[in-house]
Amino acid sequence: MFDLSLEMLRVVEEAAIASARTMGMGDAKAADHAAVESMRRSMDTLAIDGTIVIGEGERDEAPMLYIGEKVGTGSAGAPITVDIAVDPLEGTNLCATGGAGSITVLAASERGGLLHAPDCYMEKIVVGPAAKGSVDLEAPVKHNLKAIARRLQRGVDDLVVVVLDRPRHAQLIADIREAGARIRLISDGDLSAGIGAAVAGTGVHAVMGSGGAPEGVLTAAALRCLNGEILGRLVVKDDAQKERMQSMGIRDVNKIYTTRELAPGHGLVFAACGVTDGNLLQGVRFTGDGVHTQAIVMTSTPARVRFIDTTRLENKPDVKVRFH
Repeated sequence: MFDLSLEMLRVVEEAAIASARTMGMGDAKAADHAAVESMRRSMDTLAIDGTIVIGEGERDEAPMLYIGEKVGTGSAGAPITVDIAVDPLEGTNLCATGGAGSITVLAASERGGLLHAPDCYMEKIVVGPAAKGSVDLEAPVKHNLKAIARRLQRGVDDLVVVVLDRPRHAQLIADIREAGARIRLISDGDLSAGIGAAVAGTGVHAVMGSGGAPEGVLTAAALRCLNGEILGRLVVKDDAQKERMQSMGIRDVNKIYTTRELAPGHGLVFAACGVTDGNLLQGVRFTGDGVHTQAIVMTSTPARVRFIDTTRLENKPDVKVRFH
């Protein structure tokens, strides 16, 4: 029986292994290329009629996994028609330097189930289930932090807010500190942080600031499965970018998108696999007995979240399976 979620699990696992072999070598492009090649190869074995709606960029810029590219066997039996959003390697620099939190990611849905987000920045706020419905993207930072703290039944000074360490966030960081919350600055990986905000035990209570719009859609797909919330608004750089957005069907470039508007699909599948160790997932481990991976796979219908540890055993007579 064909299970799309398990097939997507295989895609992100194999991409994680491929990119993990480049870890710490200082070559972010090589790490990303390894993940992209692996994902493309894996997806072409699936009995799906797939279209990349969020990928590595336009066709002229990306030889594989470009926006509009068709993946899957397409004609094997009765293929499933799906739209696919990919971030083959979130945290390419993290993988290149051996830093924490690099993951391979994809989301899939029925046709039209994922917003075709332009490649631009998006202003975002992400919270978990307890704080859902309490935040407002246009509200002052202090107001949102008080609202989150109230829902979590704790003080603002107990909150941890993840922010990308970028010059554009200087005022945001100052506002969070003035409100009394604690900050975890990250160099990359706001998608992983967004998922962490909706999973109890990660120590993350919110994510604030601007990051990639495509990553915002992927985060929304995960949060639909985790009952969390993301609010996002596209950041318009100039008139040319505004015209491009409107040509893609975005009439109101100032619209604040909800989680369901970013990922409206009914049959969402989200899969991510750790490349390097992070708060949410362990990274790939190579041992004498095999290759160990840890992944998360989620579906919206039925509502399921699975953390999966996998060992690809070496083909040798004295191989050992370890509990970990």
